[in-house]
Formats: sequence, C-alpha cells, structure tokens
Amino acid sequence: MIFLDTGAFLGTYIERDQYHHQALAAWQELKTSTWRCFTSNFVLDETFSLLARRASYRFAAGRARDLLTSGVLEILRPDQETELQALDYFEKFADQQVSFTDCTSFALMKRQRIQRAFAFDRHFALAGFELWSGGWHSVHEPQAEYDVDRPPTE
Repeated sequence: MIFLDTGAFLGTYIERDQYHHQALAAWQELKTSTWRCFTSNFVLDETFSLLARRASYRFAAGRARDLLTSGVLEILRPDQETELQALDYFEKFADQQVSFTDCTSFALMKRQRIQRAFAFDRHFALAGFELWSGGWHSVHEPQAEYDVDRPPTE
C-alpha cells in the first residue's frame, strides 16, 4: 500500500516542477507494482487548486475528473475522529509548520496502516512514514520526537 501526496501529482503534471522527471519515473515504476494506491480528498483538493493556479483551471478540471473516476486510486475521506486526530498532529508538529492536509494524511495513513508515501515532503519521514519517490528507495529520517505512534504532547 502507498499513499500519494500532492507532490506526486504536481510533479507529474507540471513540467517545470523541480520533481517532474523523478515523479514521471516513479509513476512508471508504480504502474508495474502491485501496490494499492491511496490518497485523500484533502490531498486532491490541494492538488486541484495548485494545478489550477500553476497551469489552468481547465487543465486542473481535466486531471480532477481523471483522478476522481480512476478505478486504481482509492480516495480516503476523514470522519470526525480522524479530523480530531489530525488536529492533534497539527498541534504536535506546529514547530515544523506541517499543513493540516499533511496531518490529515498522517491520521488517515495510521488508520489504514499505510507506512509508505509517494511524496517529496520531508514531513512524512519526520512523522515516521517511509518516503518513496521512485527507484524503490526510501528516505527515512529518525522518528525522534515526531513519532506518530506516540500521543501528541501538550
């Protein structure tokens, strides 16, 4: 199982994105894998909004339709309990300025027992997840105080 973050989509669709070539190669690799692919409605919201600003609204709408109707991509939607857990992470990671979308991703990944993220965002590694961006390698920084298994501290 793998969770797809906004950077995976932007890197693929935006040629001038710094991760464009790496994202394209990673998608090719992902297509031949047997991993189940997950994302969230929060990630897609962020993706569509950024695509609209960086490319065009028509382009973003086309990609949105493709992703929302994909038979391969499973879209996770948080319930209230998951949103409250995300809020705990949001407070816990305040010093790292982690977005609420990322914190929601962490809570959803935890709920679904997904350990790997296709992302270019170091916050996933800081939160204790395997960061995958192609090449079948991971960047896994020490969990230290950002271990998502520990309850947030006040």
